[in-house]
Amino acid sequence: MRYLLVVLVSVFSLSNTFGQSDLFKARFEMGFMGGASYYIGDLNPTKHFIYSKPAFGAIVRYNLSTRASLRFTGTYGSVYAQDAKSDDLFQVNRNLDFTSKIYELAVGFEVDLLKYRINDMKYPISPYFFYEIAYFRMNPMTSYNGNEVELQSLGTEGQGTALSSKRPYKVNQISIPLGIGLKFNLRKRLAMSIEYGIRKTFTDYLDDVSGNYVDPDLLRAENGPIASELSNRTLDGGNLTGFNRGNSATKDWYAFYGIMLTFKPFKRDICTFTGGF
Repeated sequence: MRYLLVVLVSVFSLSNTFGQSDLFKARFEMGFMGGASYYIGDLNPTKHFIYSKPAFGAIVRYNLSTRASLRFTGTYGSVYAQDAKSDDLFQVNRNLDFTSKIYELAVGFEVDLLKYRINDMKYPISPYFFYEIAYFRMNPMTSYNGNEVELQSLGTEGQGTALSSKRPYKVNQISIPLGIGLKFNLRKRLAMSIEYGIRKTFTDYLDDVSGNYVDPDLLRAENGPIASELSNRTLDGGNLTGFNRGNSATKDWYAFYGIMLTFKPFKRDICTFTGGF
């Protein structure tokens, strides 16, 4: 978290420094994104783009040169998966599902592979890649008896109880967004970007699944009957205490992809910055 704050302070300091200047006006652009989101984890180990849900967001760019930009993004989406839709028999029998809203704020750098300027048809198009640091909020939930239930507070794998050495996982997390895109000018001061970015997280509980099954009777005594029932929803109903519920050796990932429209809100000529990489 402190790394994100340091980067944010640096960006806002830069914005404050140039906020009233012609230089800032020349280099500043903003836009909006519409697309989709999905996740990779224990309930969807390998298949990209399936279970995609609508997502949207906003972006602010501060163009350092014709090859590099600072970027600040805010994105909202949701992710979900169901064991019942898997072609893996272990997952089908495990019978878990989840959904989670994702709120993300990120800051980082964007690097153009070709020279590019949003309001100059001399440099109208470029592929690019970006890397950021992000703060995001998740909250895995599932349906139980017709109601949506928050899973984190239940400790379905015994987190925070005598049954496990793990503490309850945090719903506020840090991730590392990495991605690629293609941007091109539509007209003066208006551009479009097609972008894909995947996020490396440092949690294995985006889907509330990571470790081993715990004793359902002991979990019921500590966390209540709902925690016990949601910890083991297997179709065969067997006692699996100590067996793998998920794969704790890997962390979860999530991704956003879509189309962005960006524009320059100021009419100042951008020719004041032509240098760069």
